[in-house]
Amino acid sequence: MSNEKQYPMTLAGKQKLEDELEYLKTVKRKEVVERIKIARSFGDLSENSEYDSAKEEQGFVEGRISNIESMLRNAVIIEEAEGTSDIVTLGKTVTFIELPDGDEEEYTIVGSAEADPFEGRISNDSPIARALLGHKVNDVLKISTPGGDMEVRIVSIKADR
Repeated sequence: MSNEKQYPMTLAGKQKLEDELEYLKTVKRKEVVERIKIARSFGDLSENSEYDSAKEEQGFVEGRISNIESMLRNAVIIEEAEGTSDIVTLGKTVTFIELPDGDEEEYTIVGSAEADPFEGRISNDSPIARALLGHKVNDVLKISTPGGDMEVRIVSIKADR
């Protein structure tokens, strides 16, 4: 069991997962069970699309519950260490500019359990985060991404809220 994947996350990320788990267990499960009951009342289950849909949703909900429980069981909380704010590490927000055009981008590097690229939170397993980790302000580096290579200069590093 000690070979289970660890999930680095912030305290806020852990709380968000705990809240989602609570919702799934106390609200969503009950809703799905009720949908199954109603669909069963329609009779023949072999051609009952509502029943099939509810059972499919039940499988998704139970799978998500299991996944979250595993992530929480194997959570490793990212703690801000004193005096390391000048180096890109997990939990830091990094601003960089693409060279030579100067487009600025900002990302917070988090564990995969918290990643949400649309909110600017990228996984430490992503190509951009892997390239940034361990670097300092004013470092220029080449990042290889599926969309091609880019050269960037780090302009700021700050601790996540």
